[in-house]
Amino acid sequence: MTFLRTATGIIAIVTALAWLLAAATGYSNTAAVAAGFIPDRLSGMVLLGPAVPAVLTPLSSTLVHSGILHLGLNLLILVWCGRAVERVLGSGALIFIYVVSAYVAAMAQWAVDPNAAVPMVGASGAISGIIGAFALSFGQQKQIVASARLNRLLNALWLLAAWVVLQLMTGMLAGLQGMLLATPAHVGGFVAGLLMQRPLLLWRYRNA
Repeated sequence: MTFLRTATGIIAIVTALAWLLAAATGYSNTAAVAAGFIPDRLSGMVLLGPAVPAVLTPLSSTLVHSGILHLGLNLLILVWCGRAVERVLGSGALIFIYVVSAYVAAMAQWAVDPNAAVPMVGASGAISGIIGAFALSFGQQKQIVASARLNRLLNALWLLAAWVVLQLMTGMLAGLQGMLLATPAHVGGFVAGLLMQRPLLLWRYRNA
């Protein structure tokens, strides 16, 4: 299967085209407000004019990025981890992880600060779920403790820490203004991916 026909490839292309369209038309800031996830909107404290319904913004926010650096890092990790996860779990499972993780990431951010009025943008919450599934499927298991299960978890947490640091560094380099790259969302998405990996793996190979 060629990359352009995989679920990973389609998600990457749609995400890139959405950013290019917003940047080319000069509507990047407008898109962040109209399609980004704003916790205050979900809490019913803020009403906007033309905008994506608040309940859909955890997903629509994955199409909005603060700049080319933010977009590029997210697409690089998506393609790298997504293709591997898709080969093991299948296209449907990859899409399921991506969508569920996007919502879990948004809910994690909302739980920490339900009155935040700053848009959360980017696909990193959803991609965090892909990274979580990747960590359990392919993570290099360095021997940290004797327990194999705890060892897998600790190695996955190291990968999460590296991902969060990369996102924070990207935010600083990009000079984000009025947009949120949220650590709780990354953690929430990552945990969702961890929890979904094994059930989805067992489901795919249930008849093997």
